[in-house]
Amino acid sequence: MITLLQGASDTANQMIDTANAVKQAVTPAPPELHFIDLLFKGGWVMIPLALLAFLGLVIFTERYLTIRKSSKTETNLMLQIKQYIHDGRLENAIALCRNTNSPLGRMLEKGLKRIGRPIKDIEAAIENVGKLEVSKLEKNIGVLGIIAGIAPMLGFVGTIIGVITIFHDVSIKGAIEIGTISGGLYTKMITSATGLIIGIIAYVLYHILNMMVERIILRMETDAIEFIDLLEEPGK
Repeated sequence: MITLLQGASDTANQMIDTANAVKQAVTPAPPELHFIDLLFKGGWVMIPLALLAFLGLVIFTERYLTIRKSSKTETNLMLQIKQYIHDGRLENAIALCRNTNSPLGRMLEKGLKRIGRPIKDIEAAIENVGKLEVSKLEKNIGVLGIIAGIAPMLGFVGTIIGVITIFHDVSIKGAIEIGTISGGLYTKMITSATGLIIGIIAYVLYHILNMMVERIILRMETDAIEFIDLLEEPGK
């Protein structure tokens, strides 16, 4: 009798184990967390954040290519100008500056056209053109700085709106459910994370462009001083 009871108990345990195994096999695996799905869960705030990211990328690409092109075309320009002036070929120097089509070229062209006037007038003309060219190089760069400041704040606004929505739902249900609070909160935190990422990237790109412009400004100032010194040499 005892043997029969033990056999029945073992059979029951095996059936329970089998049932648990079947249950585990039937239970679906938790859904994978994809980055794109998280972005869509961020809500409507993700739309202006996406627009800011796109605008920042467009501005950086356009400014980077423009500034890079301007810096490349200025290589050895001053050396050629100096040689033309020493040879007395002023028209050739002006034509070279015009064909160069760069900030430094336009600045030196204005100075070359003023040769024969007082040095102060030449310096003033070069300085005015230089300021104008720098403003052209810096066009829209400030927008990147604005994006770097706005994006994190906009992302934080999205998170605050999400928290308000969560507590509004809790007040309607009359009960605090951990699943509702934690699930809704982590999706709304996506806006803060996205805003911070966009802001950091825009901040870095903003300073990259500023450093590129500063290098061009330094070169323009150096060559302008060298040009004025060249005109002040005896016999010029």
